Amino acid sequence: MKRLLSTLLVALITTTVFAQQEPEATCFTKYAKVFEQRGAFEVEDSTYTNVVITIRKGTMADCFYGKVTVKNGSVDISSLALRFEDDTYEPLDFRFKYQEKPIKIVNGISNIIFTEEEELINVLFVKKIKPKKKKYAKAAEPVFDL
Repeated sequence: MKRLLSTLLVALITTTVFAQQEPEATCFTKYAKVFEQRGAFEVEDSTYTNVVITIRKGTMADCFYGKVTVKNGSVDISSLALRFEDDTYEPLDFRFKYQEKPIKIVNGISNIIFTEEEELINVLFVKKIKPKKKKYAKAAEPVFDL
């Protein structure tokens, strides 16, 4: 019995010491969580100048403001552009894989766009996020003079 307890104790200590920490949340995962919790309105065909473009590789992620055109419910990858601080735009200069495949938009987030450099790009339509749901008003705790 003592041997079993000591083995379990050593195993517990070892797992605690070598347990990996959760990776830090990236801008993409934070946005994705909001989209998942609230949902998004449908993205209509148009040009959007208020999108967030995420570029990810491995555990790293960067989020930039940009613009994109949506045609037939899909992202037109030739229209992707990043916004500079002076509100001018520059086309995204990546070589894309699978260019013939339409990039659909699901719940306000585009499907992943793959680049030749193994980067993952998503377009987030942040203005389409649904508002927070209303919460019920809680009653105050009763205070009576008895």
